[in-house]
Amino acid sequence: MPYRNDEVKDLQVAPKWELVPTHEEAYGGFRLPGVLMLLFSLPLLFFFGIGILFMRGLVLVEPNESKAVLLFGKYKGTIRTAGFHWINPFTTRRHVSLRARNFDSTKLKVNDQRGNPIEIGAVVVWRVKDTAQALFDVDHYESYVAVQTESAIRTTAAKHPYDAASDGEVSLRGDSAEVNAELMAQLTERLSHAGVEILEVRLSHLAYAPEIAGVMLRRQQAEAIIDARQRIVEGAVSMVKMALDDLRDKDVVHLDGSQTATLASNLLVVLCSESDAQPVVSTGA
Repeated sequence: MPYRNDEVKDLQVAPKWELVPTHEEAYGGFRLPGVLMLLFSLPLLFFFGIGILFMRGLVLVEPNESKAVLLFGKYKGTIRTAGFHWINPFTTRRHVSLRARNFDSTKLKVNDQRGNPIEIGAVVVWRVKDTAQALFDVDHYESYVAVQTESAIRTTAAKHPYDAASDGEVSLRGDSAEVNAELMAQLTERLSHAGVEILEVRLSHLAYAPEIAGVMLRRQQAEAIIDARQRIVEGAVSMVKMALDDLRDKDVVHLDGSQTATLASNLLVVLCSESDAQPVVSTGA
């Protein structure tokens, strides 16, 4: 028996699976007012239980709810009209809520683009848009939403760094709007197989993992100090230049090169010092 050959040309990639969607359609079967049929069925309860059969056809649909109707295993349509109805008593009805729901993911521990461990979580607002797809194209659509949401969060977190190292780079902390939009696009594509509509996605938790939180906090503090010092020095140099130009243009004093350097040095010390400067007045004695 020959050994296995792992050359690239011998590897076969499985074709992408495609699901034939079961699109929702309105129930077109026989339907009567539920109150009328209830009054008709009550007297028939005393005749060998015929009234029980008629009462089995009663269907109550509340606002923002739907009933998927099946007859002997075949999908016959969906009732979305709120009210009290009577349909074929031999049908089976499956309830689906069309109200908006929240899914709050747990705090997931993942690695960002740079490999730093972070904790991230998101809140997803969703609702069922197509009852047929939600019931027949996936198994337990609520669990499907939870699993796909956590998978999309992990994928999005791994594509971006926690903090941007350069201008124009999308980061998880600094560009939440872009991250939310990307996460929403992923979830819309992933959950389209389940007939679910995504209304809103927002990051609810974002932090470094506890094992590196202290180190990253000191790093952020150092970066803030460096940025502040840079701004102070840039402002001080501009003020010294403005002062020397005014002295020269208004002919207040005449300074040679060494005196100009000394004055500029003293002004920079005063402007860049963290504490108040203590001037020393020379009397010329």
